[in-house]
Amino acid sequence: MPEIAEKSEPWEYSLHIPNDARAVTISRRTLRLVLTMHGLIGLVDTAELLATELVSNAVRHTKGPAALKISWSAGVLRIGAWDTDPEPPEPPERLEQLPELEDGRGLALVRACSDLWGWQPLTGHGNWVKYVWCECAA
Repeated sequence: MPEIAEKSEPWEYSLHIPNDARAVTISRRTLRLVLTMHGLIGLVDTAELLATELVSNAVRHTKGPAALKISWSAGVLRIGAWDTDPEPPEPPERLEQLPELEDGRGLALVRACSDLWGWQPLTGHGNWVKYVWCECAA
């Protein structure tokens, strides 16, 4: 039986993915397996939605590789996606705007379904990239 997450030490997993639409499904299934094995089955549905949106954006809006990062510490699950586009994400200001929007719905879901979200610019191999993340408390 998997160890109960609340009693476990902090952990972190990273999955490097190519710019390929299949990476979204692979990321989602990997996330489900990691959370199940760590006894966090209650977070799986929400975490899958959040990871799907983050990875979809990384694959859809960039031409380079991406990565999914999953970490657990002090009762908080953090899901993040790294991609090669240095531009900040721009979610809609209000959820009421969603029906009229062609883009940005995914980040609105991330904002609505997570406890906290954000992004940060990073440098990698001499280029600016970004990391978009969200958190869910157990």
